[in-house]
Amino acid sequence: MDKRFKKESSYDDKTPNKYRKESKKVCAFCAEKNEAIDYKNVSKLRKYMTEKGKIIPRRTTGVCAKHQRELTSAIKRARVMALLPYRTI
Repeated sequence: MDKRFKKESSYDDKTPNKYRKESKKVCAFCAEKNEAIDYKNVSKLRKYMTEKGKIIPRRTTGVCAKHQRELTSAIKRARVMALLPYRTI
């Protein structure tokens, strides 16, 4: 067989490894050592919401379980106080 037509690439180069573990994300609130997540800090809360108004899950943001619970309740409080929208169209 001619060298011009021989493929040199391996199978692993073309397909992503779905079983490969990625490095863990560090919780932004633990790193800052904040005492509490405030519902009045709307700019910080918006980072953890989608454009449509949904709360982004913990596995995506890298926030620890404790701070995710505080974050969720702060977002819900801000929605009740009309600082954040429930959803956008």
